[in-house]
Amino acid sequence: MAETGTSRTERTSNDAHEAHASHTLGRRSFLAASALAAASASALTLSGCKKPVSENGNGGGTLQVFISEPVSIDPYNLQESEGTQVGSQIFDSLTTYNFKMDTLEPAAAESWESNADGTQFTFHLRDGAVFHNGDPVDAQSFKRAWERIVSPKTNPESPSVISYHLAMVDGYGALEKGIGTELTGVTCPDPLTLVVRLSEPYADFPYVASHPALAPVPEVALEDFQKFFLAPIGNGPFMMREGTQWVSGQYIELVANKNYYGTPPSLDGVYFNIQKDTETAFREFQAGNIDVAHVPVAQLQNARKTYGVSEDGYTMTPRHEVLDGAQTSIYYLTVNTNDPILKNKDVRRALSLAINRENICQTVFKGMRSPADNMVPPGINGYQEGAWKYARFDPEEAERILDSIAPIDATFPDGAPMRSALGTIRLASNVDGGHKETMEVIMNDFKDLGISVELDQGEWASILSKYQSFDYQIGRLGWVSDYPILDNFLYPLFYTGSGDNRSGYSNTTVDALIDKARSMTDEEERIRTFQEANGIIANDSPVIPIMFYKLDYVGSERVDDVYIDPQMLIHMEDARLTF
Repeated sequence: MAETGTSRTERTSNDAHEAHASHTLGRRSFLAASALAAASASALTLSGCKKPVSENGNGGGTLQVFISEPVSIDPYNLQESEGTQVGSQIFDSLTTYNFKMDTLEPAAAESWESNADGTQFTFHLRDGAVFHNGDPVDAQSFKRAWERIVSPKTNPESPSVISYHLAMVDGYGALEKGIGTELTGVTCPDPLTLVVRLSEPYADFPYVASHPALAPVPEVALEDFQKFFLAPIGNGPFMMREGTQWVSGQYIELVANKNYYGTPPSLDGVYFNIQKDTETAFREFQAGNIDVAHVPVAQLQNARKTYGVSEDGYTMTPRHEVLDGAQTSIYYLTVNTNDPILKNKDVRRALSLAINRENICQTVFKGMRSPADNMVPPGINGYQEGAWKYARFDPEEAERILDSIAPIDATFPDGAPMRSALGTIRLASNVDGGHKETMEVIMNDFKDLGISVELDQGEWASILSKYQSFDYQIGRLGWVSDYPILDNFLYPLFYTGSGDNRSGYSNTTVDALIDKARSMTDEEERIRTFQEANGIIANDSPVIPIMFYKLDYVGSERVDDVYIDPQMLIHMEDARLTF
């Protein structure tokens, strides 16, 4: 999911992300960066639990949640973290991923099956499910929603940027170009049966179907785009409060859906309090006006002492309100494998071994990140600890490798030894967030190894343009999963020609293994094949993993039980408040 500078996936409120579609089965690339700023204010002390208060009889009250300004809360363009946070409460897609159980589970579809080669999937919808306006949630509502996303006629002035999730569906290309009139690969044999035919094998499609943007929409969505965009009508556990719409820069107000097909929410509603930044929101949190917010890095240690740390990293409970669980996201350096110096894999390996990741995580991010030992984060089924053997701090090994390639033969102006044969390596990064501090640590690590390095820092659009044209040597990037599967990291970042493959990496063996894994219907075999591909990529080191993101949420004294998953989605349907 893509994160943006002011709004998940695809962002967190204190992270900025790149968002764009890649080729064919493209994914979303993310510019992940923490905006580090101090926010000084006195902390509230925790009080005991009191009797729940209910407005509408559900027994739950209203949860006040901080978000930055969304890009969209309509599935049509549900592209970033803040909008996705709202949209995932209003809408249910076909499937959902249960991080607690590490399983893909039914949502709007109660079951599904595929053909033998993974090119056709049949989803069986729940009988009796309805939209918030009473219309039935049927197969046509999914076909309608997906075609609404892909068709350029839906909103010519602002086309959807998330249609690439459906790029493998038959008929996508023609509809996306405005030539076709429908997704020919999506058919509805009866009201409760949705058949999806793909243009090539892709056994993980049910995971793609869990994306909040691929939720159904009622017929009214086609009548007045702007009205639906500001006050969407969904099938999820919460709905827009009657007579309200998204008020830009201020709030979005939801109430519990009493006709929800699943277990009704305990909460009466959710009030999304839109603030301009994390620091402002945290001050509002301290003043008692927000129940769930992000903790600025400068406030983290004090927040941990004041509110207590979650016992599992993901669940807020009384006196254990600060979350620090691992996210399904990674901060890394992309390396231009076409560069005359960096095309040598041994140089790339040495650079990776030279970086003290633990130092970055502890000094720059105060423990809010963890050192990355893989390009696949923990929380993704198939993650293997230490899979990238060069993603560790071992300056002695790095020095040994470089001594055979570019021995010390000169000195820096301050007298420190230098390897002049490597020249001066340019390290690119955007100027916002905490990147400058991170890059400075990396630069010092490189210098300790005798490598001359300079910082190429600029606005994100300019830096991204350099990445896209391969006019760079090493650059900072981030990636957050669209869906928690190995494919979502390996295909977009390392498959030859992928639009998100910024390193220019190409390995025919890796491509063949990824193609093979994608067509496998046996999940265990598919994971093993992806792991084999990941091992080869790790050995080639076309990128340098730096750190895994962690959650940085805090809950107020009113929070009794709130779970936030590794993709940063708040499970408000299960949340409880006390007063």
